[in-house]
Amino acid sequence: MEVTVYSPAKSIKNERVFKVIVIGDSNVGKTTLTYRFCEGTFLTTTEATIGTDYRSKTLNLDGEVIKLQLWDTAGQERFRSSIMRSYYRNADAVILVYDVTNPATFASLEKWIHEFTSQCAPNVTKLLIGNKCDNDIKVSTNQAQKFADQYDMPLFETSAKLDSHCDHVESIFLTLAHKLKNRKPLIPEERELVKLRAKVVEDTTQSSWCSCF
Repeated sequence: MEVTVYSPAKSIKNERVFKVIVIGDSNVGKTTLTYRFCEGTFLTTTEATIGTDYRSKTLNLDGEVIKLQLWDTAGQERFRSSIMRSYYRNADAVILVYDVTNPATFASLEKWIHEFTSQCAPNVTKLLIGNKCDNDIKVSTNQAQKFADQYDMPLFETSAKLDSHCDHVESIFLTLAHKLKNRKPLIPEERELVKLRAKVVEDTTQSSWCSCF
């Protein structure tokens, strides 16, 4: 499997863009998860998200250029009510996040499921993440797996804080990217064109790294 990461600021023609919304209660680590994936480090100082927060990462998956737009929403009801419809509109995937040390955030998942199913397309891709596994776990894997199976979505347990889990966090989002790519495969002509453009961009990026003396 070929995976190449491009600069978030770089605009690439014919990239396939997927809108991913990240939902869950406040303080479950939605912002730190998306930051860990996009920036590769832990965001040590955070403030409660007001409205929405946006990050993106562009990947080359087996010759296809995939851009994940990650929309992190505020967990507080007073912020969500005013932006809910526009936030969920045209979402390709939903990531539900709970705090494994806080059972109340796990109990809230039913509410979040109801909210996004009333707003999103029936076939939206979804996955469940239990965050903060570096602390005292109060929600068992077995309990979370039963919930995930009930709603037909994969379960991942991780920590956005620990550097040792950095590759794991990235693997979670890469799994999602592959699901989205495979759900909407390109026709052969499109695939060859995307591969060609991705190769040109990659060669240009590599050639731009030089040392001048």
